[in-house]
Amino acid sequence: MPQQDRAHATREAILRAAAEEFDRLGYERTSLKGVLGHSGLTKGAFYFHFASKEALAAALVSGQDDLWARMREDWDGRALDPLRRLVGMFHEAAERMAADVTLRAGVRLAADREVGYPGLPSAHLEWEKIIEAYLVDARDAGNLRDGADPAALARTLCAATLGARFISSATTRCADFPARTREILRYVLSSVISDDWLLAGPEVL
Repeated sequence: MPQQDRAHATREAILRAAAEEFDRLGYERTSLKGVLGHSGLTKGAFYFHFASKEALAAALVSGQDDLWARMREDWDGRALDPLRRLVGMFHEAAERMAADVTLRAGVRLAADREVGYPGLPSAHLEWEKIIEAYLVDARDAGNLRDGADPAALARTLCAATLGARFISSATTRCADFPARTREILRYVLSSVISDDWLLAGPEVL
């Protein structure tokens, strides 16, 4: 294996081992000793790639930021109405959370603010703004019933999915998060979506 490929494989092994520890224990309770023991790598190998535990956590946070940005770009490029793009992103995000421990760890580190980035807005407040923008477009496109409040709806969806993530993470390591997300979307959105939207295409809730 070429040296560059070995270096990449080692870095990924460290990130995976760290993600397992962060996902299970959180930032404060995770130790470098635990990460090294989980990965089977030496301190030298670790410090070749990461200067500290904080740098390791920052890499996981950055990774989940990049993934969400790519996912949003992908859904924005699809020929779907705003509400179907939003629902599709919720479903994909939940499935990814269930399947990818590095993503779960990055989300936990960002959402719990265990790493600490002074001046960085809360991840959940940022998601509220993103979701609200989709819902504003959905309202303007006639996907929502008259009187539906995109801001209030975005806050409700964010709060509900955050709670579902906490419970799912603690009980099933997010294995049932997709099912919990489907329940949230079904019961929250069914009260505000327009009849025309329901009749316009395949059922997605």
